[in-house]
Amino acid sequence: MDIKECYEAMHGDYEDVFSRLRNNALIIKLVKKFESDQSYAELKQGLADKDAEKAFRAAHTLKGICANLGFKSLFEVSYEITEALRAGDMEQAKVMWPDVQACYARVENALNQ
Repeated sequence: MDIKECYEAMHGDYEDVFSRLRNNALIIKLVKKFESDQSYAELKQGLADKDAEKAFRAAHTLKGICANLGFKSLFEVSYEITEALRAGDMEQAKVMWPDVQACYARVENALNQ
């Protein structure tokens, strides 16, 4: 699977990220760094601990990373959960969490291929 196919599998926006970075090697390098990012794990832990501030910071970071990398579907759900947490609505964030998990799993699966 090449990088463009990877983006298709994760429902990402390859054209957008390529238009900004103009270099597949750089895109691949940055995408590989995503695998070591801890914001998803921190979001999960923040929700489990009922720590809205920690969860918000992690969701906000995840959202920004996804925006920069063109991970469109994961960005969208990260944006939504970030806004719920910004408002301090932990209950709504918990409702949104399965969508974040599903999109994150899709990204992980695409990256692993």
